[in-house]
Amino acid sequence: MTEIIKSSSTRIKTGVVLILATLVIGYIDSFFIMWLLFGILLVFSINESMKMYKMQSDSIYFYTGIVWFLAYFYPYPEDLVFLLALVYASLIAYKKEIDRKLFLPLLYPTASFLFLLALYNEYGVMSLLWLLVIVAGADIGAYFVGRSMGKTKFCETSPNKTIEGVIGGVVVATIFGLIFSLDYISTIGAIVISVVVALSSVFGDLFESYLKRISGIKDSGNILPGHGGILDRTDGYLFGGVLMLMILRAII
Repeated sequence: MTEIIKSSSTRIKTGVVLILATLVIGYIDSFFIMWLLFGILLVFSINESMKMYKMQSDSIYFYTGIVWFLAYFYPYPEDLVFLLALVYASLIAYKKEIDRKLFLPLLYPTASFLFLLALYNEYGVMSLLWLLVIVAGADIGAYFVGRSMGKTKFCETSPNKTIEGVIGGVVVATIFGLIFSLDYISTIGAIVISVVVALSSVFGDLFESYLKRISGIKDSGNILPGHGGILDRTDGYLFGGVLMLMILRAII
């Protein structure tokens, strides 16, 4: 019991620090600071992902660093995913001994962070707040509904997830999404985006759970006391941000 209380206390303290840091960065609303923050998170995320992919590569930081540097100046950061893919493909073709797994960290998490940067660049800090609220709502709703009335297993990858919990999470996320939606988005548009982003965040969490399961680890890392690694905290956003940007571009 003492260990549980201690663990919960650490988790709460870390959560409070993360919330305060998010509020401060959001209030400053600087592209440079957001670019720098996402870049730092990306470095840690790549390190964590390589452990889950069971691969080692120092060069990946060099090539990703160049792409992230270009993302500061290039207006469509997500396009740079294809540039990096072409570089990797060329290297693999030129040097056969290069590990083909290099493509895996490109798809997850590098591509998702480029999409998050593009989301901020095009739709501002409020779009990131909207994404944050929807994913958090999905997590909160799934937890409480799943604990109180969840009975039907959702999938094999995450035995603790239930269909009832997922539905509850989507409902709560949609309510939160309607409250915090961008001013120029219609009610129907806000509902569609909230539902799609909430569902995608569920599968983002499932995908990371799948990677941890096949690599035999509990957490992606330990940089966040009580929470695990960066990917443990951002998995839902890395999927949800991609869908939010795509839908916003389609309806605006």
